[in-house]
Amino acid sequence: MAEAAESPGDPGTATPRPLFAGLSDISISQDIPVEGEITIPMRSRIREFDSSTLNESVQNTIMRDLKAVGKKFMHVLYPRKSNTLLRDWDLWGPLILCVTLALMLQRGSVDSEKDGGPQFAEVFVIVWFGAVTITLNSKLLGGNISFFQSLCVLGYCILPLTVAMLVCRLVLLAEQGPINFMVRLFVVILMFAWSIVASTAFLADSQPPNRKALAVYPVFLFYFVISWMILTFTP
Repeated sequence: MAEAAESPGDPGTATPRPLFAGLSDISISQDIPVEGEITIPMRSRIREFDSSTLNESVQNTIMRDLKAVGKKFMHVLYPRKSNTLLRDWDLWGPLILCVTLALMLQRGSVDSEKDGGPQFAEVFVIVWFGAVTITLNSKLLGGNISFFQSLCVLGYCILPLTVAMLVCRLVLLAEQGPINFMVRLFVVILMFAWSIVASTAFLADSQPPNRKALAVYPVFLFYFVISWMILTFTP
């Protein structure tokens, strides 16, 4: 009995080809290298070694950080539109300024809780709570600045008010009177305006054009409260 011949065009009866059937027909030329070494180029190693701080001494690390903080102080003293504080942000400078300002606002009496002056913790909380509030307000208004960048700018811009506090402490060493108060008032107003100009120079471009006033107003109140504590301070 003759068997029916399978039709070559019938897909149901065709024999499936192996998955890698055609690979055996591919020949690799002897001129093409098929082996190599996976290594990092020497220049990349040198750049990675130079940028790493793991092999840096503690003294070099401290000096590098102090130089960075000093450069940011210079940007605040000579305010101009720059991204240095935003790009290379840190909180060492704001911490130093906050601690220095809180220490200088301390009263000289033994029982300082009854003289009505601000305590160290009160100044510390006012400064950092105010900075955090302004930062959250800036983010809610649609600002394109990060949380810690805003804290960095607001903290570094306390530098003029810290200088005002130092000058007021020196002026208070003389005899108190109307001239003494006028000198302190002039210094505080000047440094207050300096802090406002410096902070807005860094933060203004990070806010939407139609909401800049809403972002600057809390900054004005923040530095005004600090200025009022400095002006009303009496040893």
